[in-house]
Amino acid sequence: MSRSTDLIHHPYQPPAEFEAPQVGVFKASTVIFPNVAAMRTREWLDKSAYTYGLHGTPTTFTLEERLATLEGGTHCILTPSGLAAIAHVDFALLQSGDEVLIPDNAYGPNKALAEGELARFGITHALYNPMDAQDLAARITERTRLVWLEAAGSVTMEFPDLPALVRVCCERGVLCALDNTWGAGLAFNAFDLEPGQGSAPLGVDLTIHALTKYPSGGGDVLMGSIVTRSDDLARTLKLSHMRLGTGVGANDAEAVLRALPSLPLRYQAQDQAARRLAAWCALQAPFTQVLHPAWTDAPGHAHWKNLCVTAEVPQGLAAGIFSVVMDERFSSAQVDGFCDALKLFKIGYSWGGPMSLVMPYNLRSSRAMPTPHLKPGRVVRFCIGLEDVDDLQNDIAQALQHLK
Repeated sequence: MSRSTDLIHHPYQPPAEFEAPQVGVFKASTVIFPNVAAMRTREWLDKSAYTYGLHGTPTTFTLEERLATLEGGTHCILTPSGLAAIAHVDFALLQSGDEVLIPDNAYGPNKALAEGELARFGITHALYNPMDAQDLAARITERTRLVWLEAAGSVTMEFPDLPALVRVCCERGVLCALDNTWGAGLAFNAFDLEPGQGSAPLGVDLTIHALTKYPSGGGDVLMGSIVTRSDDLARTLKLSHMRLGTGVGANDAEAVLRALPSLPLRYQAQDQAARRLAAWCALQAPFTQVLHPAWTDAPGHAHWKNLCVTAEVPQGLAAGIFSVVMDERFSSAQVDGFCDALKLFKIGYSWGGPMSLVMPYNLRSSRAMPTPHLKPGRVVRFCIGLEDVDDLQNDIAQALQHLK
């Protein structure tokens, strides 16, 4: 054969016995079958074989299994982003005429998706008060097929009574999905919120996780996951995943796999740094309210404590994120100027990476329901990275001088 053919069909195969700390990166669209019989009988749904790169490789299968363990589930599907995971759940489980309920303080794009694509497909939605299980129960109708949960709430960090909300869904026979990005699979087990009446514990039906945040840890990867304990739900989600074709790149999967071992260490470090800064911010006059689930006066603190504080982790776990309410005497321009004056905190979305971030928010444009638990004023969210806490505190202090 010619050299050009040999370059493609070279007979050499490396030895199979190779073990290293990191999982190998397997890149493939085409997967080679040894014969036609294998091609016709291989099954990818149970991870027993490989058929096509989109359906899984050793790299993505390994990441899925580790994430399922992290979240407390048994099945995992990877998606190109956290929002893609939310969209995949909606598209796989809802159809025209169905209704989905979303907490009023949910991640904004979740609501935007319902207002846009879901509405065009004939799927309606309604918002509910996540801090009131009775409000959720009152809004469930015969058309409700899915309830989204979020803990803690986006931007304003309210921590709901998750067991009570899940119990409502179970009693009404409605599926519930939790955006578990904040908890990262560490703060609590969403599939085991409390002992059940029988052998099964009370828990959500599935979780989504923006791996872009803490699992990636570098602010350079977009990826999401869906985890469940239900075999039937997993099959439905996987078949929809196959039809939609939303795969992830092998190098991105490798990046998340490489970061996973340090996830607990980074999460705890950023959690502790955020608590120190939140305590200091509570003493600063321009900040009239600190919004952090572990903060005693924060909305839903008791729910966070009941779920996240355990005998094994007596201080509880909470993500390295908190928000402050600026005194209402400060205008929007002044609050923006404060954010602009920060030097270490960079203005940007997302969180969980090594760099601290800040973002001002106007709740009037993102909340449909009253927020009496929040003091008047504009909200600023801090997402803490891995910088020295004293340096971050000094940065906020110098930026506060610009308010004067």
